[in-house]
Amino acid sequence: MRADSPYKTVEDLRQAPETIRCSTTAVGTSSYIIPKLLEETLGLRLSLVTGYAGGAEQDLALEKGEVQCRAVTTSTFLGREPYPSWLKKGFVRILVQISRKRNPRLPDVPTIFELMDQYKTPERDKALVGVLLAAGGFGNSPIVSSPGIPADQIKILREAFNRTLRDQGFLEEAKKRAWEIRPVKGEELESLANEVITQSSQIIESLKKFLGK
Repeated sequence: MRADSPYKTVEDLRQAPETIRCSTTAVGTSSYIIPKLLEETLGLRLSLVTGYAGGAEQDLALEKGEVQCRAVTTSTFLGREPYPSWLKKGFVRILVQISRKRNPRLPDVPTIFELMDQYKTPERDKALVGVLLAAGGFGNSPIVSSPGIPADQIKILREAFNRTLRDQGFLEEAKKRAWEIRPVKGEELESLANEVITQSSQIIESLKKFLGK
């Protein structure tokens, strides 16, 4: 959100006397789905401006004042320009994260899950949000293999992966490249995958309806 707007918190957005313009590329993209989710689950009034060709065009629209807000992934926001400069200059403020847990680098920014609890979002809508946003729980680059691998081999692969992400040389190189290292263990990914695919028919229909809007 542009910092020169009067909206400093999600509560401010809920009480806004007018709709807030947010940029997006097209219906069905993450830049559209995320603000739509915030609108429907937290009681916001957003006007989604579609038609931007990509992220750079959305950034320019925010800078020019065509829109007041936009959605962008945390890894992108923390990892490349113009976002670090925007924060340093105080051009924008971050109002909400869509992860289940707060990013350590954004400790004061609430998650959508915290806000849904705060505003008593219906359980059915919470479940829908959980499914739609589950992909974020898999991390930026989850590693998968073919089915039917013996359990002992899976264990070896997972241990090797975990050791790599604790290796000091790897972590130093990642720091030089400004990579955000927040690994998700294979066991957690497996649990998350099972959670996502075992949904009630009611949630599946709600998901279809939401994505078809």
